Order: sequence, then C-alpha cells, then structure tokens
Amino acid sequence: MEFSAQMIAGFLEGTIVGDPEAKVCDFAKIEEGRQGCLSFLYNDKYEEHLYTTESTIVLVSDKFEPKKPHQATLIKVADPRLAVAKLLNLYESMKPRRTGISPLAFVDPTAKIGKDCYIAPFVSIAENVEIGDNTTVYSNAVIYHDCKVGSRCILHAGCVIGADGFGFQPNADKTGYDKIPQIGNVIIEDDVEIGANTCIDRAMMGSTIIHQDVKLDNLVQIGHNNEIGAHTVMSSQVGIAGTTKIGQWCMFGGQVGVAGQCTIADQTMVGAQSGIPNDIKKPGQMLMGSPTIDGRLWRKAQAVIKQLPDMYQEFNRMKKEIAELKQQLSQAQS
Repeated sequence: MEFSAQMIAGFLEGTIVGDPEAKVCDFAKIEEGRQGCLSFLYNDKYEEHLYTTESTIVLVSDKFEPKKPHQATLIKVADPRLAVAKLLNLYESMKPRRTGISPLAFVDPTAKIGKDCYIAPFVSIAENVEIGDNTTVYSNAVIYHDCKVGSRCILHAGCVIGADGFGFQPNADKTGYDKIPQIGNVIIEDDVEIGANTCIDRAMMGSTIIHQDVKLDNLVQIGHNNEIGAHTVMSSQVGIAGTTKIGQWCMFGGQVGVAGQCTIADQTMVGAQSGIPNDIKKPGQMLMGSPTIDGRLWRKAQAVIKQLPDMYQEFNRMKKEIAELKQQLSQAQS
C-alpha cells in the first residue's frame, strides 16, 4: 500500500517541503534509505545522512533548516520520533492480526483464555490461569498455575510468569537450605508488555502485581511480592529484589538493581547500572550511581574522578612541601 506525502502530512498535521505527490510504501533508517521508503531525522548527528539518503520522504523537526541540497521530500512536524511512532502504529494496525491457539501450544483445560487472543506454538499455560481479551503470548512463554494476565498484553518469547520466588533459609542443622513454599501468584494488569526471557516471580503469599501499562524489556527480573506501579518502564537486565514497591511512571535504565523491601516514589528516573539500596521517598528525582545520588551531582563526581590521579600527586607534593616548611620553621625557632 502506497501513501503520498500529502496524505502523510495531513495525518500528522505536518508541512511539506518538496513534492506532495511523492509516494512511499515502506520505512527505513535514514542512513539506509531506499526509494519508496520513509525515514526520519531527529538527532543532529545524523543530519549528514539527509543529504545522501535515497529515502523518498523524511520526517524532520519543524525547526529544521537543511544546510545542503537534498533529494528527499521533507515533512516538518513538531516531534519526528513521535510522528514516526504514530505512523508505525497505523502501519501495524493495517496488518491482519493473528488470533487463536496454536495446536502446538499447551493450554490446561482449567485455563480461561479471553476473546481474540493469540497463543503461539510451544507456549505453556498451566492450570487456573486467566488471560484477558486481545492478549498475545509468543512462543516458549510459560505462565504458571493460578496467574492472571489482563487484556491487550504482549508476552514475548521465553518469558516466565509465576516461577517460584527466591525463598530459602538455612536449615536447623546447618547442612543446607530449606525451601520456603511460594503459594501466591502473579497478577498482570491490562496493556502490559513483557520482554523476551523476562521473569516475574510468584509471591510467597498474596500476589506479585504488575500494574496497568507497565513495559518491561528483555531479561528483566521481578522478584516475589513486588508491586510495579502503572506506566513504569524498565530497560534490559534490570533486577528488582523481593517485596519492593515501585511507584507510577518510573523509568529504569539498563542493569539497574534495587534491593529488597524498598519503596520507590512515583516518577523516579534511574540511570543505567545504578544501584538502589534503600527507599526513595521524594518523587520526580533523577538518580545515578551506586548507591544512587542526584544525577547532576553524580555527573560532577564522575568528572572529578577522572582528575583523581593528578590530584593525588598534587596532594603528595603539597604534603612534602608542608613537612619541609614545618622542619625549617622548627629549626629556625631552635
């Protein structure tokens, strides 16, 4: 299906610079552009590609002014990234949506599957699981017994919902560990997306809860009895220890670690590879480092760390000079 620049600009409420009849039928990154493709430019470091790309149409900021000649028709919009996301959603919505349960999937007879769901090959859904309408579960995902998944969720390949939480205690004779039974479940609310090979542990008692519209990347670990607030997003390899409560609209970069039994305030943003050892009570903070501190302070500290070897040499030189001055003063007084 082809779309003209005029049609696209009308949909995005953008302004055309070039041929309004230019047509596209596919998407491409600007540095890999081809005839008939639409690309977008949102970062200045990619601007040079605009002047060499073969893409037919390029979305740019409404503040952008090209510095060199180019072949592409431009559509100026307020935010090129949001605009291309809007187009991709439209493009995706036009594709036929897969529904039904693959004959290669296992669904326990006691499980309840909502309307218009897609259960891919080699999915395993255990007893008493409930899944809402229009949810997609991709191959090799596993949903353990008694867990609940809402409507319009996406569970990517290999994710595991409801495995036992990590509960052990040393046994009485100190020869090993006794397992603490994990008798709770996992509740995933509507519009949640779970990345490939992400694990969400069942609660020891009660429920591990993933609230509405949470987005978890691949290889994320959510411990038992955690509660993840609505609209929170986590990048790959985030790990949340058990009995921790994360607020709404939080954003965690890759490899963030959170200690157990913490409470994290709403709208907390945490930079990649940071460690949170205790509660974050003030909402809306940007934190970095391990243990986490204010992001601006962390950046200043990192700048100082680079100077530490020179500062250490200077410190030793000053110590030596002070010692010499003290010795000279002592000799003069005597």
